[in-house]
Amino acid sequence: MTEATPSRRPIRILLADDQPLLRTGFRMVLGAETDLDIVAEAGDGAEAVDLSRRLLPDVVLMDIRMPRMDGVTATRAILDARLPVRVLILTTFDLDEYVVGSLRAGASGFLAKDVPAEDLVTAIRTVAAGDAVVAPRILRRLLDRFAESLPDPAASPPKGLSTLTEREREVLVQVARGLSNAEIARALSVSETTVKTHVGHVLTKLGLRDRVQAVVLAYESGLVRPGA
Repeated sequence: MTEATPSRRPIRILLADDQPLLRTGFRMVLGAETDLDIVAEAGDGAEAVDLSRRLLPDVVLMDIRMPRMDGVTATRAILDARLPVRVLILTTFDLDEYVVGSLRAGASGFLAKDVPAEDLVTAIRTVAAGDAVVAPRILRRLLDRFAESLPDPAASPPKGLSTLTEREREVLVQVARGLSNAEIARALSVSETTVKTHVGHVLTKLGLRDRVQAVVLAYESGLVRPGA
């Protein structure tokens, strides 16, 4: 059992997967953690959306391929409803073409279903705390994989992009290229605290939830080109 993060109450989790055996496996792993509480299970995306509306879990572990409603559509429905719920996508394949769609829809990250138990637990805690769990370099590999669709010709230029200062745009570009805050600080010759402040301003001005969405926006808007 990994060490629990101090919390006022357990992190409430909804398991959404069409395979009962996998849900049982996840329940066994997560049930061993005192700060995690599985409040319900869903066998398809539509049920996941309904349970999210009724139970308001902190985190939904969302399978990406399910009957009735897939994980991408379910994620979009949950986020569009402005529920205080964060979604962590589970996929069989690291480069599943649906992963990018789920991140565009507002998911807070993704993990492969065969992820080590400790990494899964850490990811849930990270997402519940408001952060993303997709490493920028992994996301960049995904976006490079689907470069033919980027930038998105149907997407309108983000309204807040013009409000960014030159340094904030510079930081956004570096984030999209997969650099950590420490690496950006070294590249720009500023402190890591300054970088964190700039990243926070970027997310606020663009109305983004986390760095994952910032990277997607940078690619979709053409601010950064795949493979550049």
